[in-house]
Amino acid sequence: MDIEEFRKNGKDMIDYICEYLAGLGERRVTPAIEPGYLRPLLPSTAPLKPESWSDIMADVEEKIMPGVTHWQHPRFHAYFPSGNSFPSILGDMLSDAIGCIGFSWAASPACTELETIVLDWLGQAIGLPKEFLAFSEGSKGGGVIQGSASECVLVCMLSARAQAIKKLKQQHPFVEEGVLLSKLMAYCSKEAHSCVEKAAMICFVKLRILEPDNNCSLRGATLRQAMEEDVAMGQIPFFVSTTLGTTSCCSFDNLSEIGPVCSDLDVWMHVDSAYAGNAFICEEFKPLMRGIEHASSFNTNPNKWLLTNFDCSTMWVRDRFKLTQALVVDPLYLQHNYSAQSIDYRHWGVPLSRRFRALKLWFVLRSYGIDGLQRYIRNHCKLAKRFEQLVLKDSRFEVANDVKMGLVCFRLKGEDKLTQELLAKINISGQLHMIPSLVNSRYIIRFCVTAEHATENDIDFAWSVVSDMAAEILSDPNNRQRRQSLLKRRLSFVRSVSRDVFQRSNSRSSLYDGCSPVIILDENDMEIKEDVFTFAPMKEELNEEIKSK
Repeated sequence: MDIEEFRKNGKDMIDYICEYLAGLGERRVTPAIEPGYLRPLLPSTAPLKPESWSDIMADVEEKIMPGVTHWQHPRFHAYFPSGNSFPSILGDMLSDAIGCIGFSWAASPACTELETIVLDWLGQAIGLPKEFLAFSEGSKGGGVIQGSASECVLVCMLSARAQAIKKLKQQHPFVEEGVLLSKLMAYCSKEAHSCVEKAAMICFVKLRILEPDNNCSLRGATLRQAMEEDVAMGQIPFFVSTTLGTTSCCSFDNLSEIGPVCSDLDVWMHVDSAYAGNAFICEEFKPLMRGIEHASSFNTNPNKWLLTNFDCSTMWVRDRFKLTQALVVDPLYLQHNYSAQSIDYRHWGVPLSRRFRALKLWFVLRSYGIDGLQRYIRNHCKLAKRFEQLVLKDSRFEVANDVKMGLVCFRLKGEDKLTQELLAKINISGQLHMIPSLVNSRYIIRFCVTAEHATENDIDFAWSVVSDMAAEILSDPNNRQRRQSLLKRRLSFVRSVSRDVFQRSNSRSSLYDGCSPVIILDENDMEIKEDVFTFAPMKEELNEEIKSK
């Protein structure tokens, strides 16, 4: 493809994208396919000769689009928003065209410097303490763009681990690092994202998962008791991962209580606010950050709720030198004459190579302005409140969370299986897409406002679908044939785990993050022994269905 072909095909692609986004409402939200649908539609080997661009694009529409879940669809209410906007898309296009690998200042000065500046802009708008901003007088902190919140948590845990080992080596110079490492203990709430557990596995440290209160908030007294118990047993607390805006129900840990506990024991406190952190640009939400002054690090994802497409997870640290000490590797071929005067972001994360991601965030902040982004977030919160009121007015339903932002957790009153059936029926229809979770051990449906231009009509339409399908289920709650049919039709979405994994994770909401029941298999992964949500009358039918597949 030469430059003139690119000019033509590029314009055609923009037209295709515009038509796709403009016509999303006419498509199913989720695909009506089963695993393996694509393999028979494509050749078994890559083409030997070049193919025409028109043939490639025809296959996009005919073969790829039928298997796409449309995250930008106005009826998509699952997970959290997948940030996207035209300024962000254009910024990413320019980044791809420039094609720099910004691992150091020298590799592309603008790539590094714009990232530092834009992270200060956003940090100021959020209301982070000045110690987190690179250009504050006397500051040792600063911000960086990572690939995901999971990466932010891992990097911060690695840094905390390095600081803890360094301190312990000073106290016990003749003890091997492996022995010291075996004593380190990290902490998080049961409501924390599963990436904390994964980070602990990668870091080879112990993780203690704590029970939150009835509002799904981790409290200081709970943390202090756990740490005191562990210290008495010879363990060494070194890292606490807190959450502002949990995945399951958008609850908020009590930083004002947790912070002093971490300070007393010189423990790194990380604040994961992947979704809700974006809303702190609005003054009315800033009180939810109370206690942030105790934090060692903070992250939020503009690629969730700030109209910036994936990947763009922003992270700030109070002391960048503590961060980089854990991650510096400086071979001769990466050194340059300006190292002492500039930031080299290769020392701020796991990967060496880095894209020019600051461009798209810069485009978004300038195109919308803080005022425009505030209006966008406030509209989502207003629409979520509208949906909450519709739920509360219907005596068949109950709301299961404190709706502070754009997420409403609701359920049918009664047994969990009714709500599970309702969600299955809704998702099978393709009219809406939502996912479940557990809140206070109850099965709930998460309704999240996600579309950039969401309206009251979208909310009212969603409620009409929910209400009508609930009526069908409740009209005959004992219809075994219907329940069996629903479950069979969604077997391709069932997440199977071993009994050992289930038992180790029995209290973790991370097991329930898909749009399905969790089926527990025996050691041979053949026979169903238990269904988490107790579809007991259907065990035999399920066994037959799985064996036939």
